[in-house]
Amino acid sequence: MSGDQEGPPSQESQPTLAGLSVPASPPAGPQRSGTADEVAATDPVAEVAVDSHLAHLDRPFEYSVPATLAQAAQPGVRVRVRFAGRPVDGFVLARKDTAEHTGRLTPLLKVVSDEVVLTPHLARLCRELADHYAGTLADVLRLAVPPRHARAEKATPARRPPAEDEGVTTPSSGHPSLVLSGWEDYPAGAAMLRRIAMGEAPAAAWTALPDAGSAQGWPAALATAVVAARASGRGAIVVTPDHRDLDRLAAALDAALGADSYVRLTADLGPEQRYSAWLRVLRGHTHIVIGSRSAAFAPVQDLGLLAWWDDGDDNLQEPRAPYPHVREILRRRASLSGAGLLVGGYARTPQVQAWVRDGPLREVPGSAVALTATRPRVIVAGEGHQSERDAGAATARLPSVAWRAVKEGLVTGPVLVQVPRRGYLVALSCEDCRTPVRCAHCSGPLRVGRAAGAAECAWCARPDAGRPCRHCGATARRSSVVGEARTAEEVGRAFPGVRVVVSRAGQVLSAVDDRPAVVVATPGAEPVAAGGYAATLLLDGWAMLDRGGLDSGVEALRRWMAAAALTRPGATVVLAGVPPHATLPPVEALVRWDPIWLAVREVEERLVLGLPPARRAASVTGEPATVAAAEQVLTGEPYAARLEVLGPLAVSGGPAEEGGQLRLVVRERPPGAGDVAEQGERRADSAALSTALRDLRAGRSLRKESGGLLVRLDPPDLDI
Repeated sequence: MSGDQEGPPSQESQPTLAGLSVPASPPAGPQRSGTADEVAATDPVAEVAVDSHLAHLDRPFEYSVPATLAQAAQPGVRVRVRFAGRPVDGFVLARKDTAEHTGRLTPLLKVVSDEVVLTPHLARLCRELADHYAGTLADVLRLAVPPRHARAEKATPARRPPAEDEGVTTPSSGHPSLVLSGWEDYPAGAAMLRRIAMGEAPAAAWTALPDAGSAQGWPAALATAVVAARASGRGAIVVTPDHRDLDRLAAALDAALGADSYVRLTADLGPEQRYSAWLRVLRGHTHIVIGSRSAAFAPVQDLGLLAWWDDGDDNLQEPRAPYPHVREILRRRASLSGAGLLVGGYARTPQVQAWVRDGPLREVPGSAVALTATRPRVIVAGEGHQSERDAGAATARLPSVAWRAVKEGLVTGPVLVQVPRRGYLVALSCEDCRTPVRCAHCSGPLRVGRAAGAAECAWCARPDAGRPCRHCGATARRSSVVGEARTAEEVGRAFPGVRVVVSRAGQVLSAVDDRPAVVVATPGAEPVAAGGYAATLLLDGWAMLDRGGLDSGVEALRRWMAAAALTRPGATVVLAGVPPHATLPPVEALVRWDPIWLAVREVEERLVLGLPPARRAASVTGEPATVAAAEQVLTGEPYAARLEVLGPLAVSGGPAEEGGQLRLVVRERPPGAGDVAEQGERRADSAALSTALRDLRAGRSLRKESGGLLVRLDPPDLDI
């Protein structure tokens, strides 16, 4: 296949791929490969992954290798090629002796760098991820390989020979003795570490015990697992959701292996610094990488352990196409490299529980004795006899049981108050009938942005025009959703003289000392307190549970447990704002401190209902005409028997006739009665949806259809 495939048609035709025939054009430019002595004597044909994000061009293209580039143009290097009449970047995937294309091949223009940055392992991984998420190889390569920085490439020491590695044993040297730091309270922990240290590849779902933010908690446990991987002579990658978790893990690795034993790969590194760290890993100067989601692609040699923390955190979901999740990247890397796999967290997502149910992951829970000794005491406001002493315990935002917990906690240390929303008064409603009040101009929600501030629209920023309520005609307003700023103000008034600290997005604190203080934080921004919090309040539980989406209950429990786990053993955690006598599984799981019970329940219900992860699903979003055409393709042959299409539904901008967008939800049909075992078929058939959506995108790209179409497989919620 020639690279100049989009030029004017010629008499020569290229081979077809997936039913798509693309015409070839004569090679152009001064570096044309004309005679045999101008091309490499050995393997004169290079297969190149061209930097093209068009779905119908997602395949390797063949180029001739000039004799002058024969040594440098090795598989994995960056090259420049002529494609569709212009120079573009690409990667050499392979060299071979003969070409499939029967005509003349366009020569490589240049080798950008002789550094082999796309290793065979990464190339295969990226191809698998592109196929799994119905994306293109170029999309995944953009995520996996950072942009070249010439100065960093020259400054980084040359590739380190394997013989220079010191301080590690090999799998054949017997059972190394390992200190079980962080794993003492996990009965299965010792066996898992032994297997990693002996060069095996265990896969485990680890339910971490609450640790009150101690350095001997989950950071020490992950550091010990990394030590076990190094004891086998292999490398490790550990991914955390944010920089605060990463700092805690780095401190544990400093104590276990030393500060020079690993590199950090995070999004906040500059281009040169990031590429230097990436090259150090590629060239074998370090075998341990910790970082954010981009670290999942780090080119660590001889992988022995792939681990990530807090699977449900949305920071582990890549926001760029094709939107891969860290769990899928690391799962596939473990399968390709024979490395161990470890996912840890206080809570558990249904996706991980489905892996446990199907067999790839084994349970590593803490012992019942250790859980009893480390967990806090959870109280639901309004439950039991509280209503007899406090009539508003079930409905008040800050009931008396919460105030008492704060007062008693401040005697011995800091108190954490988790608030679901940012801002001051996030939403207003009618004083009389509680109907949400909307803007008179654009119908957006009204809010108050600061203390003593005027109400204004959250969409158009116009001040409140005082329009009467559309239901009862009243003009008085009341707050319906309170943010962290107003909560801090209320707590400060209730406890004069007490220090009030706020941690939220844009102003996130990593840690606070052990002096008495009220720490008001939004979910995910809770700082670690020295010695743990003396008490914790989880406010506005309804706001967590009413977020909407498939995982709202699981996500609410995850956020509650993340805050409660920072509380001292036996200290009080008060959950306010949920119905005390209703059967709410997330609330029950929190009180029992049993996230596995909720995850098992969720997976069982989704198996019955055919929801992810039991059946794979995707969302297809675009303009009405574009979505209608996509629906016609997906409901026709050969996809109708394997896919179920739901919708379309208007999702933004008002009704479809007013220019808004529509969304389809596409999911795989369950295996038929004549199929082999349902459980095995569910996994095997997961390629049907990917294939259909990939063909849909390729067909649209080939026909140059107008109108954007956003395709997301395995979205966090089906309304995205």
